[in-house]
Amino acid sequence: MGSLTMIGAGLAAAGAAIGGAIGDGLVIAKLLEGMARQPELEGKLRTNMFIGVGLVEAVPIIAIVISFLLLAK
Repeated sequence: MGSLTMIGAGLAAAGAAIGGAIGDGLVIAKLLEGMARQPELEGKLRTNMFIGVGLVEAVPIIAIVISFLLLAK
């Protein structure tokens, strides 16, 4: 296995982790901001937050799978 493949897999995994963390932080920050402005919408905002976090986390999971596929070659 080439060293460039290993570096590429590591960069893909690192980028996915960093991007997912930033995305989750932004989604949760906006949830808290919305709850502070309109507490009566807490349930609806929380439901939308879980959907948003799930969508944000889908991309890093796909990137990790691609990095594992690179390592398996």
